[in-house]
Amino acid sequence: MSVFTAAADQSICAPLPVLGKDVRVPLVTGGEVTYAALDYAASAPALQRVWDDVAAYAPYYGSVHRGAGYLSQLSTDLFESSRVTVAEFLGCRADDQVIFTRSTTDSLNLLAAAVPADCQVFVFETEHHASLLPWRDARVTYLNAPRTPAQAVATLERALADRDPYGPALVCVTGASNVTGELWPVKELAAAAHAHGARIVLDAAQLAPHHPVDIAELDVDWVAFSGHKLYAPFGSGVLAGRSDWLRDAEPYLAGGGASRKVARRTDGGVDVEWHTTAARHEAGSPNVIGVYSIASACKALTEAGFDGLVAREQQLVTMVRAGLAEVPEVKVLSLFGDDAPRVGVISFVVEGWNSSHFAAALSAEYGIGVRDGLFCAHPLVRTLLGSDPQDVGECGAPEAEPGERSLNAIRVSFGAGTPDEHIERFVRAVKELVSEGAQWKYRTEDGRCVPDRGTAQV
Repeated sequence: MSVFTAAADQSICAPLPVLGKDVRVPLVTGGEVTYAALDYAASAPALQRVWDDVAAYAPYYGSVHRGAGYLSQLSTDLFESSRVTVAEFLGCRADDQVIFTRSTTDSLNLLAAAVPADCQVFVFETEHHASLLPWRDARVTYLNAPRTPAQAVATLERALADRDPYGPALVCVTGASNVTGELWPVKELAAAAHAHGARIVLDAAQLAPHHPVDIAELDVDWVAFSGHKLYAPFGSGVLAGRSDWLRDAEPYLAGGGASRKVARRTDGGVDVEWHTTAARHEAGSPNVIGVYSIASACKALTEAGFDGLVAREQQLVTMVRAGLAEVPEVKVLSLFGDDAPRVGVISFVVEGWNSSHFAAALSAEYGIGVRDGLFCAHPLVRTLLGSDPQDVGECGAPEAEPGERSLNAIRVSFGAGTPDEHIERFVRAVKELVSEGAQWKYRTEDGRCVPDRGTAQV
């Protein structure tokens, strides 16, 4: 775990400028307030630096790879240099490929389509659905939630040792939980996987925005992450790592760009020679702006310095956890315990409250944006709440009326752009809602808890 721990004597960064930091939102109780965006784990606000870089490029927008004009050549250079930037950000090895996708989910589905036909996949039940669900054509072994990092390693080692028949195997694991924020022992899990002849893919969607991710240092085979969690706009992602399975697989999408040569046969069919590079899985016109925005975010975070970013974020984590600890009705969800290292992602429930009702009141009465539900990690949240992990449920949908207990949770998440005031307002709001109750009546509408605009304050 030490690879993710910031040195105590590192200087602390100021919040990085992000879009939307001055946006004002109305309160149901009257007036307006600066919006406190505390849902970074879903989508972090874009860095101002990223937006400025994209705006500077926009007039030079052109097709890539096959255009002869100046703008096309410039766009092609920008696209391919972005690939180099991402490779450097991830510490890729010389023979690794960097493939641009739409998101972490898209990246892991791409890898799932490339695993050998007889591959066995091992996934902990604690994973986000992006990691839990793509392996539809493989033999999948789901592992129970561990309660310590050491137990996670031991559980994986037992499962790999017991697999029969012994053949290709892949382990999929998160770097930081999207529910608890806890850091997983990635390097140790990678060592266990490799010791048993398996490969490992790291879901770094929640890790990469908060900590440096070095493929060679962690000794993982692939890394997947999303641009929209790395302070870039929506619609872009990355799968980076070993090339052999990707090179041998059928193209993820068939079309232009993925093919080197296409020729008609005498029998009326076509012969296709596919690329063996990353282009093999990047058919169609790529999202050049999305790719460039990821590269810009990688540069911005590197230049800001992860040591200082991590140190400041840990201050915010301490502020939130200390504030919630002062409210007896609040239970913070955790797999590994209070002392486990974590990023700025914290989920909790409040005794006597429906989680969707509580989140709605934070938004409507305090201008604070958090998330409620099962966070696309249903088995994990069910386990943490002490219910049956096989119980059904929907992401973000309340399961009880306002004021009633629900089998979902509230998640607050933050990062490089979060000012202290947003954290202070959040802690104060939690305390006031628990001690004084909501100031407004709420109802369920289209699966969401919303203020009842037709009623007076309560």
